[in-house]
Amino acid sequence: MTASFSLDVNGSTHIVEADAKTPLLYILRNDLELNGPKFGCGLGECGACAVLIDGRAVRSCTIPLGAVGRRSVTTLEGLGSEEQLHPVQRAFIEEAAAQCGYCLNGMVIAVVALIGRNPEPHEDDIRDALRHHLCRCGTHVEILAAARKAVVLSRSGNGGCDAGVKAAYFQKADSGSEPSSSELSEAPQ
Repeated sequence: MTASFSLDVNGSTHIVEADAKTPLLYILRNDLELNGPKFGCGLGECGACAVLIDGRAVRSCTIPLGAVGRRSVTTLEGLGSEEQLHPVQRAFIEEAAAQCGYCLNGMVIAVVALIGRNPEPHEDDIRDALRHHLCRCGTHVEILAAARKAVVLSRSGNGGCDAGVKAAYFQKADSGSEPSSSELSEAPQ
């Protein structure tokens, strides 16, 4: 059944008409024309569709629109601008951490979420945050170098990771795991 939904995406409010079960990814790409999140597997396995919901990395292909509620959604497009890149975006560019770029959205989103909840991650933390993100081109060495550089860049400059990330969430977050759609549905809005 189609209904009207108000979504906070990248700091702007959008009204969309869709079924509550429609995956958030479809709304972001088809209705809002945001091409950062990609359709990879449709099962939440590859990470290409990752977005931030209240600062937490989630797989938008498995999150139903109706579960988003009033939470803030941030896509790759909402992290920075051409004039002022987010520190993680800058690090990925400087380290040439992309080949085809298909996985890049998920990798960047995962690192932004990681640094948001742990500003001084160790190598094991970085690897753990990226372990479920698939890169078909094999640029893992460059991606890890970019993640390490993003930590350094986030310490300097604007402190990084402030776009779309709510500090209150990170103060109460107890793990780096992604929430399921049922957790999003049950969480207070």
